[in-house]
Amino acid sequence: MKTALSNVRVFDGRRLVPGSTVVIEDALIGSDPAGARRIDGAGRVLLPGLIDAHVHIDGPHHLAALASYGVTTALDMASVPGVTAPLRGLAGQTDIRSACIPAIAPGSLHASFPGVGPAGLISGPDEAKQFVADRVAEGADYIKIVVGSPFADHEQATIDALVAAAHDRDKLVVAHASSSGSVAKAQAAGADILTHAPLDQPLDPAAVAQAAAAGRTVVPTLTMMQAIVSHVAPPGADFGNATASVAALHEAGVPILAGTDANSSALIPGGVRHGESLHRELELLAAAGLPAVDVLRAATELPATVFGLADRGVIEPGRRADLVLLDGDPIAGIRATRSIRRVWIGGIGVDPADADEHAR
Repeated sequence: MKTALSNVRVFDGRRLVPGSTVVIEDALIGSDPAGARRIDGAGRVLLPGLIDAHVHIDGPHHLAALASYGVTTALDMASVPGVTAPLRGLAGQTDIRSACIPAIAPGSLHASFPGVGPAGLISGPDEAKQFVADRVAEGADYIKIVVGSPFADHEQATIDALVAAAHDRDKLVVAHASSSGSVAKAQAAGADILTHAPLDQPLDPAAVAQAAAAGRTVVPTLTMMQAIVSHVAPPGADFGNATASVAALHEAGVPILAGTDANSSALIPGGVRHGESLHRELELLAAAGLPAVDVLRAATELPATVFGLADRGVIEPGRRADLVLLDGDPIAGIRATRSIRRVWIGGIGVDPADADEHAR
């Protein structure tokens, strides 16, 4: 069935374009409204489907929770083998990509995570090529390296070897780097994407300039960093350090992506919930100084571009019909992203209330 959403204000990555008509034809955005069932958008705002660039998926209930909050794509950053594979490409469900098992240092905190930890242990650089080959065989879309985990960490040579092996396989490298020291190690190795913003101190100008010069991307997961400070309060940790780094990186032109670290593990603090937390992340990015347009791009166009998802992230003919219809104006106030009226995933309508009920 073809549907035409008329009289909507479409976010085009720069502004809201009023009086627009968007055609949903099967799973894609079409161009011809002839013969379509028409829906009057009544001047509401239409966003591309939201993308959470850092989650942990444990089952289908997480997909339902994400969908209920307009998150139509989620990038899993560590999962137990066999969990994410059956959840890929489900019609009308949040679409996922995954790192599968991350590279973890023996003896570190992350080594204790059930399923993921023991399977991801890397003791030295000579194990890097096999680790990456195993992840590619599992279907990993990118390679995740945990740098700077408490109690133990990879040597620089091991991180270097993992990044080189991943790049040899044309895979992006995502580095867990939640301290200034781990950011330095990840940058020295040439990691493509840094996830988590340091709490120990703001990134210094040299580190920011290095990230900008290298074309690096940052997923600060401010929601999780705030939760760590609130629930664990590590010595010297200050959430202000994280927001200061985000502001400096954005000012330097480093792409900032919206990611939450949503999870249901008892070993991770804060209770960061799938779906709802992305809207909190957008609010924290705005509070850190990002203009509303850049905040919206951080959850739509930018993650699609960085992770090579060329079929989504913007509203134009030929792209996936991943759409979120809002009652409010998120450029006027970012909290309006919560005012969800309707969601479409691959052209299939999802009622947020029904999805949210299913997710409980």
